[in-house]
Amino acid sequence: MAKLADLDWLTYESRVGEGDAVILLPIGAIEQHGPHMSMNPDVLIPEAISVGVARLLANALVAHPIAYGYKSQVKSGGGNFFPGTTCINGKTLIDTIKDVVVAYARHGNRKFVLVNGHYENSMFIVEGIDLALEHLRHEGIEAQVVVLSYWDFVTQDTIETVFPDGFTGWDVEHGGVLETSLMLHLHPELVNMDKVMDHAPATFPPYDVFPSDPSWVPASGTLSSARNATAEFGELLMAVCVEGIAAAVREHFSAPR
Repeated sequence: MAKLADLDWLTYESRVGEGDAVILLPIGAIEQHGPHMSMNPDVLIPEAISVGVARLLANALVAHPIAYGYKSQVKSGGGNFFPGTTCINGKTLIDTIKDVVVAYARHGNRKFVLVNGHYENSMFIVEGIDLALEHLRHEGIEAQVVVLSYWDFVTQDTIETVFPDGFTGWDVEHGGVLETSLMLHLHPELVNMDKVMDHAPATFPPYDVFPSDPSWVPASGTLSSARNATAEFGELLMAVCVEGIAAAVREHFSAPR
């Protein structure tokens, strides 16, 4: 059983008491992903990848995801203009990550992998980790944290397979082929390909403006078309991410310190 929250507390205590368990913590967001897909891919995808990774490691547990993420940005998530996109302030995310890592470390855990599924979370996760480790040092606890975004483990060969007509870049993949393919593989009931709005990838100037301008964002809310997404591509992407992350985690925590 990979999901920590599904355990009773005594079983959990027995799994983590020696400090050798790896705790994988998915961190996502509730954010629109176009008319063809649910609003929770940023939670479901890193959670599924974390479960897959945990199954390949000797002693790993997947913590319940942090489901709310930092504010959606126009050039990476379409912005906060869309009903359903539900974001939290950076300080709230920082404090949440800090508190959760500290709490798990007090249970005896010393090895953590934070798996990000929402681009905008990135530096707030780093700050949360930094504050958590500083706090734990004052309690005499030394912990190690690996932080990663799952899409960084997609190989060039996989990109060429999934995007045979050319890859326009991760920055416009919001609600596009990558996320839609993964959701078709993991949760096909949450995808309706008949509702995909087929349009060219969004283009943006090399700067941002605030308040944000809704006219920069395609009406669909997606930044590229998901028309070519398939469950087969999703299965391939899932396998590459799970295997790559598991290898990286195994290598890091087995290396001499």
